[in-house]
Amino acid sequence: MDRVALVTGASRGIGRAIAQELGRGGCRVVVNYARSAEAAEAVVGELRDLGIGAIALQADVSQEQEVDSIVKQTLEQWGRIDILVNNAGITRDGLLLRMKTSDWQAVIDLNLTGVFLCTRAVAKVMLKQKSGRVINITSVAGQMGNAGQANYSAAKAGVIGFTRTVARELASRSITVNAIAPGFIETEMTAELDAAPILAMIPLGRYGTAADVAGMARFLALDPAAAYVTGQVFNVDGGMVMS
Repeated sequence: MDRVALVTGASRGIGRAIAQELGRGGCRVVVNYARSAEAAEAVVGELRDLGIGAIALQADVSQEQEVDSIVKQTLEQWGRIDILVNNAGITRDGLLLRMKTSDWQAVIDLNLTGVFLCTRAVAKVMLKQKSGRVINITSVAGQMGNAGQANYSAAKAGVIGFTRTVARELASRSITVNAIAPGFIETEMTAELDAAPILAMIPLGRYGTAADVAGMARFLALDPAAAYVTGQVFNVDGGMVMS
């Protein structure tokens, strides 16, 4: 039976690349989005053109009822969920003393609580199946910090701790839980940055691509060689963080 993958925040960027890669790997794909319905449907269309089963489902994953709804709709459509990729996230950058409480809370709610809500909901399905793979997208910011991103760094560090704890809890049912920590990835945001000082921190001397992250996600989600890997954080950062 084809595996079913639910990818949050999959209408653009890293999430889109992961959805496409898992689809090419033989998965039926749920493309979750919050607001970009047109972009999400474009991803679905691209997958269907390749003969891949795909649907777009709207949900703000920081909201429990909306998470429960997309899980229910996925099960109604395909009857199972084999892979969960927690990718949805936002930034609300600002230096600590200028950061609004609302900007702190919005980032924590989506980037951390959203991971909790999606994983808890999907874990119930995977426990019954006695199998599953969960992949959480964290960030090098959660490992090394980044000035102006106290909220984002805290949320992404929280995702790492969450990943390791849940990996321990679910391992007995053959469910693996891992995280990917991207570094600087080519996006509209990085296009606006001064590249020289950033590239100086990256041993490989270039930004990463969404495809670089998607390749790691495909390995963790689909490769039999990843079956004995859980509770780990995989950096896709050109060597920026080494520990």
